[in-house]
Amino acid sequence: MTSTAEHRGPSPGPGGWADGLWEAVIAGDEYAAADAVTTALDRGADAESVLLEVIAPLQARVGREWAANRLTVAQEHTATAINERTIGALAHHPAVREAMARHGGAPRGRVAVACIDGEWHALPARILAEVLRLRGWQVDYLGAQVPTPHLISHVHRANPAVVALSSSIATRLPAAHAAITACQATGTPVLVGGAAYGPDGRYASLLGADGWAPDARSAADRLAEGPLPKPPPIHQVIDDLPHLADQEYTQISRTARKLVRHVMGELPARFPAMADYTDQQLRHTAEDIAHIVDFLATALYVDDRDLFTGFIEWTAGILAARGVPARSLLPGLELLAEQLVDYPRAMDLLSRACDTLRQPQPDTADATPLPAGGAEGRTA
Repeated sequence: MTSTAEHRGPSPGPGGWADGLWEAVIAGDEYAAADAVTTALDRGADAESVLLEVIAPLQARVGREWAANRLTVAQEHTATAINERTIGALAHHPAVREAMARHGGAPRGRVAVACIDGEWHALPARILAEVLRLRGWQVDYLGAQVPTPHLISHVHRANPAVVALSSSIATRLPAAHAAITACQATGTPVLVGGAAYGPDGRYASLLGADGWAPDARSAADRLAEGPLPKPPPIHQVIDDLPHLADQEYTQISRTARKLVRHVMGELPARFPAMADYTDQQLRHTAEDIAHIVDFLATALYVDDRDLFTGFIEWTAGILAARGVPARSLLPGLELLAEQLVDYPRAMDLLSRACDTLRQPQPDTADATPLPAGGAEGRTA
């Protein structure tokens, strides 16, 4: 039987497909991007390899180019949207349909794949969903920003064997904890992945997930090994976050808007350059302060100093790539510290971050990875 995916010449390999796809994505040409992927499949490229060795690394490159200020936020969003559409083109390609049909019979099991509430970075979850489909799983892909009550409603209705939760931004970890706990309360094990959980999955373990995978291939391999362990009854779960008893996370997260307003009100007196800021720069500054407060609260939630310091270092690199001195972050951190003198863990985090900024900053924006998921692009 002749395959629908006829070979039309030798395959140049993932590197060749990546070059063509990159040119199309950067040009904002959705049709050329889809053609690059479908041509690769027509010539015999393996669909999983295209997903994991072409599209996923290309998206990471988009992030690096934005961090180095070689792509605007709009270009980054366009590139991401086009990558999502290329995955759709891949999923409907005849060669992929044939590969899925070859599994035959009943699917391996049912998996619900979703992003944490507030998490808009859906591409990693979409890639995982397609890899699992290719490997014979029935997949319910719920997409970006799934509120936990809606997720639990789906779990009760569909009864998946496992829920796979994706999050790229560390500030979603408290929401991830709630979602993990809620899924486990139904008796459904939870596999998590994404940059938010740390490069070694440290936060996955801390938040009680039943499994962690650094990427889609690892997640699919783990599920192929056998079922995840069933979560224990909720009354047997041990509290692994006793530090939250000090209420620092709760108080700071509840007063986040007030803290941002205070810093923005006092910052012009501490940082005179703000007098010449445009309205857009002022909005971006307020957004930066809000992200700093969010990361501060999250670092308190997981009790990890490095999470906050790493975010400040990353933000400093982003600002430096845009011609804004990294030390311009100091006045804002100092103003926050003045408001949080009664919170010793927060004061320690802010002090360490200020010490980091006072050190000479290397020019590393070109290779700076997102620290458990960074913030959006800023110009000031």
